[in-house]
Amino acid sequence: METALVKDYISNYLRTKNQRLVPRELNLKVISGKATTVIGPRRAGKTSLLMQEIAKYNKNEAIYLDFEDIALKRISATDSLKVITEIFAEVSGRKAKSVFLDEIQNVTDWQSLVRTLLDRGYIVYVTGSSSKLLTKELATQLRGRGVAYLLLPFSFYEFLVATNESELNPDNLSDVGKLKNILNKYLESGGFPEIVLGKEDKDKLLVEYRELIFFKDFVERQNAKSIEVARYIFNFVTQCFASEMSVRKVINSLKSNGIPFGRNTIYDYVEKLQDTMVFFFLDRYSTKINLRSSWPKKVYLADNGLAWRLPYDKGRLMENLVFLQLKRKYGATPISELYYYRDIANSEVDFVVKDGIDIKELLQVTHVSEEKDIKGAEVESLLKVGKGLKCKKLTIITWDYEKIQNISGQNINFIPLWKWLLD
Repeated sequence: METALVKDYISNYLRTKNQRLVPRELNLKVISGKATTVIGPRRAGKTSLLMQEIAKYNKNEAIYLDFEDIALKRISATDSLKVITEIFAEVSGRKAKSVFLDEIQNVTDWQSLVRTLLDRGYIVYVTGSSSKLLTKELATQLRGRGVAYLLLPFSFYEFLVATNESELNPDNLSDVGKLKNILNKYLESGGFPEIVLGKEDKDKLLVEYRELIFFKDFVERQNAKSIEVARYIFNFVTQCFASEMSVRKVINSLKSNGIPFGRNTIYDYVEKLQDTMVFFFLDRYSTKINLRSSWPKKVYLADNGLAWRLPYDKGRLMENLVFLQLKRKYGATPISELYYYRDIANSEVDFVVKDGIDIKELLQVTHVSEEKDIKGAEVESLLKVGKGLKCKKLTIITWDYEKIQNISGQNINFIPLWKWLLD
């Protein structure tokens, strides 16, 4: 550890004035004896969220450590503890009471550091860009001492706040027109904060994001041996967003393009894509647990901007937004689960929301604007699956059609995407 660099880092942090931040909808709750953990993809705004939380405390008693800063790169858990307990007090003249650890996955044995801080009575916030912080490591290493939250790039409402358009009145027709115009932009370029706030060239930045995620969070972190195979899988799965995918499809595509590979390597790479936090694999609903976890699955991206430069498909982009909003809505609820539905008769429903043992809601997504354009198969599948799963809440999210219809004794709520996103 370069002590002089660390002291300079702390001094700069203490001198930095609070910047205007877009308030996030994610509400973090501090539980005594537990670390508040925020995970999410790179550039989703985790650091800004921490700064939003730091503002609630006395800054001279709140230490923020960014483990991607050069002063803290490759710092050990033991040295990190010394920075928090000793060096911070030396520089600030105050004892730290709350600790904010950004990109904690870069610290070896970070679990021991967090547990030690909690045992000594510190309030601890942790962020990371690896899904392992949410699943494997939080459960096993923190031994129940962490509460995890998922932070995605801006929601549509946060997008409106960031662009100073949140006061638009949904009861005013001209404002509704403007909302749909803004939604078109959000639909295509997504909600990465830097993109929305216009700090850099959008096209260049979105391409850079994908490259950074590919190399830093996939190739380097997973120690991928074949860059060619890793690149092919990364691009292939990205192009499959909002559609069903199987590992067999990946293997067949590699074969047809003459790219050498090992079968086990493909399964390993596809599985590890989720650790980048930009890919989500949605299981198909089944009453049999083993079938839920089997392939095929549907693929979704952590932000629509990651589909930048792919052929424009409004329906799939809408479906991806709906998935992300459902993740925001139900992700923090332990008993809520999200699936898609498809049976042997090819009856399909885009989203199944399961609440405990009950199916809470079924949702279809379509880009149509008028009733006459709605496909009969979408309605028939929704009605059939709703009856089979004993679910009464049936929703079809459209671009611009709104109505509650009673069909065959079941109510279907047709609702425009902009209204559903702001609900």
